Amino acid sequence: MASVTSRTGRIELGHGCYAWIAGDAGWGMSNAGLITGRGASLLVDTLYDLRLTKTMLDALTPLTAPAPISTVVNTHGNGDHWFGNQLVSHAEIIAARGSVADMRQVGPAEMLALTSMDSPAGHFARRIFGRFDHTDIEPALPNRIFDGETVLDIGGTEVRLIDVGPAHSAGDTIVHVPQARTVYTGDIVFAGAAPVVWHGPFARWLAACDLLLGLDADIVVPGHGPVTTKQAVREIRDYLEYVHEQATARFTAGMPAMDAARDIRLGRFADLDESERLAVNVHTVYRELDPSLPPLDGPGLFGCMAELCPRV
Repeated sequence: MASVTSRTGRIELGHGCYAWIAGDAGWGMSNAGLITGRGASLLVDTLYDLRLTKTMLDALTPLTAPAPISTVVNTHGNGDHWFGNQLVSHAEIIAARGSVADMRQVGPAEMLALTSMDSPAGHFARRIFGRFDHTDIEPALPNRIFDGETVLDIGGTEVRLIDVGPAHSAGDTIVHVPQARTVYTGDIVFAGAAPVVWHGPFARWLAACDLLLGLDADIVVPGHGPVTTKQAVREIRDYLEYVHEQATARFTAGMPAMDAARDIRLGRFADLDESERLAVNVHTVYRELDPSLPPLDGPGLFGCMAELCPRV
């Protein structure tokens, strides 16, 4: 995986742009970003709990003291990108319409319920999310919703928001800073880890990758993993195409979804972290091919991954 830097914490990208890169890999350890202008800043995403978000905000204080955070963009509705919103609730918080719908469906209470379940899904969720504290989080939902695309002026810096979802989730916003040739992708890009297609369709995610590849941007800040380049976008695109092809072949042959997930060999993608996400991805392909198949809820999806993950 090509990367610009493997450093963590606050990373200066140039032209007033910064990345906040998680110190550890794995589920829930998400990235964020800061775009500074004259007297104002935009924060791209908060983190999965209040402790992590406060640590980030404290580290950004030298930048935000002269340019306070006036705007927050949540790239999508997964909790690791918005559960810290209450610490910046003074700002205008912006998200795509689909992202807000996801936030209303799955908040801190639902995550606490999942991790307290006495089931394979609950055991798996506790293992991957046990480092986070979802108590005392007061959900702070976005107070501005956008559709399609919008352009912001952050202290003289142009920032483009583009909703490329539904793909990873019901709404997926990429944040493009043209003058910095930088894009914050949210979870449209996982650098070094398997993507998870909670929502789909796959075609929308592939189109989002094509859009990213067509942008005049050299620096890619993924939702998870190190700051990287467009090569990471190509690798995610290749993975998605491969999984869709492999799952479709097994669907056509009449193989049940979980059997298909166990049967697929990931080949050159086998070294990606969180490979158990294949179970969710195969289920999403099957639902695309046969919309009459019943959807799985969160515990159901986590149960499938627990079944596929050899460490549970």
